Amino acid sequence: MHKVGQVHVGTRFVSYDHYIATRVGIYRNQLPREGSQSMSYQMSVEIVDVGPRDGLQNEDSILSVQERIALIESLVSVGVGRVEAVSFVNPKRVPQMADAEGVLAGLSRDVRDRAIGLVLNDRGLQRALAASVPEINFVIVSTDSFARANQGMTTDELIEQWRTIAPIARANGLRTSLTVAAAFGCPFDGPVAQSHVLEVIEKAFTVPPDELALADTIGAASPGEVRSLVRSVRSLVPQVVLRCHFHNTRNAGLANAWVAVEEGVRVLDASVGGIGGCPFAPRATGNIATEDVVWMLERSGVSTGVDLERLLELPQYLEEKLKKPVPSMLSRAGVFP
Repeated sequence: MHKVGQVHVGTRFVSYDHYIATRVGIYRNQLPREGSQSMSYQMSVEIVDVGPRDGLQNEDSILSVQERIALIESLVSVGVGRVEAVSFVNPKRVPQMADAEGVLAGLSRDVRDRAIGLVLNDRGLQRALAASVPEINFVIVSTDSFARANQGMTTDELIEQWRTIAPIARANGLRTSLTVAAAFGCPFDGPVAQSHVLEVIEKAFTVPPDELALADTIGAASPGEVRSLVRSVRSLVPQVVLRCHFHNTRNAGLANAWVAVEEGVRVLDASVGGIGGCPFAPRATGNIATEDVVWMLERSGVSTGVDLERLLELPQYLEEKLKKPVPSMLSRAGVFP
């Protein structure tokens, strides 16, 4: 019998941790560092497509439940490892994310097993539990100004909320991921000191997540800053799986993603078509495009498990539904060679 927190693989169910370790092809304590001998071997990076959530939430056009289901199903069918599929937030604030329950209920079992739901408070968690999503993602914004705009709380209040929510989620068999947003810069306060980000993580890790995501929410990071923060976070919490989330606001997203991979990060967020942004962050633009990231990694000898030719059909689908071009480069230029 299937249990929440397990994945259907072939004819059996396995734990999500085992699935991730196997799919990514590298165990937590075997992550190669830049320059190490193991860097010459075939590496794998898992792609978490956040387009159905972080992407669509910032678009003027609102896709129907069935259209969102079709997008999520298609992403998994082309080889994307996991999908941030829904957001358990107030639909009055983010109407693009209405009826998360309907979206999850419409997914096939295998696809639902790879779905992540965004949870921002206890009410969102209760909805997530009722909808049987296997994994939740909770966001702690690193600055009070942005935290209030995004979630109506201070950073310390969000940390306390996480400490309440995470044990309940885990007790109910859910996998937990924690995103530290605005880890490189805030739309209201400017640059964010690395020491402050580390302090936020240290406070939150009184209840450690299964996975920690460092999010460049407004596309303010440079490759050097990414390298420095990833190394510092690895030293602070070496036991956790690290994930990175980049936006391409200042055209450094792919460079940042590559540096993260060099530093041993084996899970990257990306958004099909490069759509997205944050409705509560002024001038925030799209995520790095899934197809652009996959092309870069595969051409560099890093396996993603994604069928790029089939993936490239999805930006066309989005352009039709959103009634505008998507920002990704590969959707215009095509695969080379």
